[in-house]
Amino acid sequence: MPKWEIDDFIKSKEKWIMDCLALQQDQQEKREAFTIDYGSTITLRGSQYKITERGGTMAGFDSEVIYMPPGISPEQIKHTCVKIYKKIAKAFISDRVAFFAPQMGVAPSAIKINSATKRWGSCSSRKSLNFSWRLIMAEDNVIDYVVVHELAHLVEMNHSARFWAVVAKVLPDYKERNAQLKILHKKLSGEDWE
Repeated sequence: MPKWEIDDFIKSKEKWIMDCLALQQDQQEKREAFTIDYGSTITLRGSQYKITERGGTMAGFDSEVIYMPPGISPEQIKHTCVKIYKKIAKAFISDRVAFFAPQMGVAPSAIKINSATKRWGSCSSRKSLNFSWRLIMAEDNVIDYVVVHELAHLVEMNHSARFWAVVAKVLPDYKERNAQLKILHKKLSGEDWE
């Protein structure tokens, strides 16, 4: 391809390239400014919960607030929130897998929670399901969509029409749930959790 043709192509895409670079810069600035402290609110299963200071050395979630011991730094608070998210994710997502797997006639070999940032979930050839702890920020119906999506890979290890038919049989509104997941992904792209 001649250089002039390459230059013309790049020039024709200049606005799109500049818009993408500006978006990346904006997301980077948001991530750098992201902080969690006492009084902040974080999202858990689609709802907002305040981080509060509570005497003692324990941190956790009591269905009303995320509580932390007094006097820890914002970085420690963020790190502790991630631990809480992982613990809740393991229990809640495992329960949802146990709910949907029999309906779909499948049985995963394992359920793992990981720190993936690019994937909400994955299914290995050994039938092990992996879910990002970040998924626990989503609303329950969105979490269910990712669970069903990964379980469907135990039937069809691809994204063919047959695969989507398996998903649709359990969740006919899966497209709407997937759209909600994209909104969460956009929100998280401006947050630096680790």
